[in-house]
Amino acid sequence: MPLTLEIVTPEQRALTVQCDEVRLTGVAGGFGIRPGHTPLVATLAPGELAYDAAGSTHRYAAGEGFAEVSDDRVRVLVEEVLRADQLDPQRTERELAEARKKLEILGPDDPDYDKARAWVEHAAARALVASHRP
Repeated sequence: MPLTLEIVTPEQRALTVQCDEVRLTGVAGGFGIRPGHTPLVATLAPGELAYDAAGSTHRYAAGEGFAEVSDDRVRVLVEEVLRADQLDPQRTERELAEARKKLEILGPDDPDYDKARAWVEHAAARALVASHRP
């Protein structure tokens, strides 16, 4: 029995698909979900969201959010999600380098530090997924 993956952003239902496995980036690290998985709710960090269906892997860059797993259904609620084919590898690497440079200038006590660190995490997720473009 396959999983049903549903990805929702504040703007839209981005995807609903049947798949064999889902891999997500949690705040404590990456994890995978297969049919029959124990119910759970997890907090997601910016990173790669991937699913396998019909022998193919589909990759997305996802922002912060939550995942809920129950009854072979994976609901992912994230602030943003971009397919790998929507990302330009050179542009994402450039954005990551710029974000890291800005973060290096700031100290942890700077009021903009957390915002800059979050931007680095988002840029790193997009660069990772773009590097796996088909």
